[in-house]
Amino acid sequence: MHVYGQQHVASDRGFQLDFHTVAAPEWTELFRRDSGWIGGDGLFSIPLNGVDTIGAGEHTETLLVFSDSFWGSKVNGKVTSGGRMTNNVVARIPSGTVRRENIRFHSGRAPDGQRAAVFVPSTPHAEPGNYYWLGDGFVNREKDNTTYIFAYRMRNTGAEVFGFEECGNTLIAIEAGEQPPFVRHRQFETPLFVAGSEGREAYSFGAGILVNAAWAGVPNPDGYCYIYGVRGMAKELLVARVLPKDMEDFEKWTYWNGTDWDSDIQHAAAVTSSVSNELSVTPLPDGRFVLIFQKNGIEPTIGLRVGQSPVGPFGPIVPVFECPEPARKKSLFAYNAKAHPHLSKKGELLISYHVNSFEFLKDFNEEPDAFAPRFVRLVFHDTMVKKRSAGN
Repeated sequence: MHVYGQQHVASDRGFQLDFHTVAAPEWTELFRRDSGWIGGDGLFSIPLNGVDTIGAGEHTETLLVFSDSFWGSKVNGKVTSGGRMTNNVVARIPSGTVRRENIRFHSGRAPDGQRAAVFVPSTPHAEPGNYYWLGDGFVNREKDNTTYIFAYRMRNTGAEVFGFEECGNTLIAIEAGEQPPFVRHRQFETPLFVAGSEGREAYSFGAGILVNAAWAGVPNPDGYCYIYGVRGMAKELLVARVLPKDMEDFEKWTYWNGTDWDSDIQHAAAVTSSVSNELSVTPLPDGRFVLIFQKNGIEPTIGLRVGQSPVGPFGPIVPVFECPEPARKKSLFAYNAKAHPHLSKKGELLISYHVNSFEFLKDFNEEPDAFAPRFVRLVFHDTMVKKRSAGN
């Protein structure tokens, strides 16, 4: 078991954050399955009552969204049949105790009856062969409890490594009461994807969401929903915000330009860097915010930065956990770490990450369990956030 010792994260206001990190095998084992859904990435968790605070998950059902997922059967850790991939999947966890048998996975169905993605691009700019990978989502109490999920419209490029690219950003809306696999839902083309141009790298929003409204249970609400984006090879973190009631009105969205909120997405400024394309921002009781991510996208280190507000400033990277899989096998890499506040116990933060391979087909056939999510627990010490003694 890989465990970091106590860490101290200093802030500008003289506070420190004390914690250690341990593996969470009870969560990892929930997703190691021998039939049906047998692995997938892109895991985001959405509390269906809209309250995404530490320890709140016992009181609400949870929607899980995955991106590329695999269906089939395994015997003795090897795939024996199936192995079919779908580009996105959803699952439900009922409120109360989480057990393997009460997590239900759902796919769509292709015309031939085979499993297919739950969400298939159907917006005006969608082209044949496009597919969705899913970003973060939330239940919006100010829009009749509609569930909103960001979806990246993707296309394959044919490149040998990372042979895909984003070509659009969509907002999926699911009305309250709809059941998986959400045959009835709405899709909105958004202006939240900016293609690369000469001298400027592409970027998109939906990598993480912070609902900073009172009904979401946060300690110091300002009423806004913050949506995080990632730009370029440096993995720069960008921030947009909107009032929840205006979620579908993109003319009312604004973007942090480094000093103020700006209506022009082209003015979005980096608030930090070296993050991953999926991440989380979680408020702490003292008013600060914890950013969890995979360092530089695919490095083995899960990183943490402490911010003074939803847009920072964010402090230096503090290593949270060293994912062991890349050290065990050089073809493997870890990616897209993030926290799941409402699924966490009091005094802890549950964090997931994924493993993939530069030799995917070979490694999937040898050890398909490598492609199910892993979990660790960040355990806060004492009262979670403590003021440093004078002179420290």
